[in-house]
Amino acid sequence: MKKFKNYTLKSYLEILEKKEPVPGGGSACAYSAALAAGLISMVAVYSKNKGKSKTVELRIEKISEQSKGISHRLLELVDLDAKAYLNVVKAKNKSAGEKKKALMEAQKVPAEICQLSYRAVNLISYLVKNGNKYLISDLEVAAELLFSAHRSASILYQANG
Repeated sequence: MKKFKNYTLKSYLEILEKKEPVPGGGSACAYSAALAAGLISMVAVYSKNKGKSKTVELRIEKISEQSKGISHRLLELVDLDAKAYLNVVKAKNKSAGEKKKALMEAQKVPAEICQLSYRAVNLISYLVKNGNKYLISDLEVAAELLFSAHRSASILYQANG
């Protein structure tokens, strides 16, 4: 399976629209959360070196690093969700134990999306107070995407339970 994280946005959307088992909701959820974390990173980068105290600058740098790490992991989850769901599809005609095991494995990705979305949203408030004031709307968009990703991942977690 080609990694979806390496697709262009256009080709990802084209395959998402097809009658294929993957990518699906979990993959799209991880992708949108990765975009949100990317927005946080962007705001942090634009907020650096603006004559703030050293403490503020160091915290903004740390937020930049954390949000990049979160976005990169979420991008990995785009493919891990697809892989986990394909294992669920393969287990459909197997024993109840194998089906349950595949579903339990498939729950791990949305659970991690929830955790990472929560971590990312907690980075926003500091940037609202100390970051580039012209980019508050980008932080609001990031927050909305993260709230949506968290809720969506919760739905997927329950669906695989």
